Amino acid sequence: MKPAVVMVLASCLAGVAPAAVPAAAPVPPAPVAASAVPAGDGRVRVQLMARQAVTLSGEVAARIAALPVAEGGSFKRGQTLVEFDCGTYRAQLHKAQAALEAANRLAEVNAQLAKLNAAGSLEVAQAQGRAKEAAAEANYMQSVVAKCSIAAPFAGRVARRAAAVHQYVSPGNPVLDIVDAGPLELRMLLPSKWLGSMKPGSRFTVAVDELGTSFPARIARLGAQIDPVSQSIPAVGVIEGAAATLLPGMSGWASFK
Repeated sequence: MKPAVVMVLASCLAGVAPAAVPAAAPVPPAPVAASAVPAGDGRVRVQLMARQAVTLSGEVAARIAALPVAEGGSFKRGQTLVEFDCGTYRAQLHKAQAALEAANRLAEVNAQLAKLNAAGSLEVAQAQGRAKEAAAEANYMQSVVAKCSIAAPFAGRVARRAAAVHQYVSPGNPVLDIVDAGPLELRMLLPSKWLGSMKPGSRFTVAVDELGTSFPARIARLGAQIDPVSQSIPAVGVIEGAAATLLPGMSGWASFK
């Protein structure tokens, strides 16, 4: 190779910078798991829940005529909580009752005629069948009309209205959420290693976050099975003494120190 060509190639190679190696993408830090309260701390999270909490739904397609108890209001067991406008259903009931009365009368007449040999057994059987059919229809409409109001299954309070007066609802649509007015339950998960010292009647203190106040409590019952993954067991506690300021949905810390 000629010296001039060699010099040109050398100068070209010297001017070419080496290819840059792309920097490795930074590895994101591993997510930090939420810290759990150690068993040695003697505290666990607790939630206050009503013993009974029910969503009331209508069983008929109708317009809501009245909701006598407002949100937050109290009620007694058996008190009417929802009334539906069932004028159409009541009219159908009256029609079914009139048809039943006519069918029964026809069956009686045919039975009397049969005694006089003026009606055959077929006419008597048909009349009796129509009477039974009319009775079934009347009973059905009676059961429908009986669903035109909803009575409270227990004493408690209205937690939420899911529908309004004059609103049309279909069967199964939620209308009211109600909660029991009795003592609240304290729901919690205890470490399974505490079972050696924990039993129904064991006392503890619960500090409620929303109130900043502590209340004495005791274990009412323990769960029947340990979760093998979390090594915990459900437990239910109750507040000892009066606690009118507590509401379902509050939460806090249960201390077993």
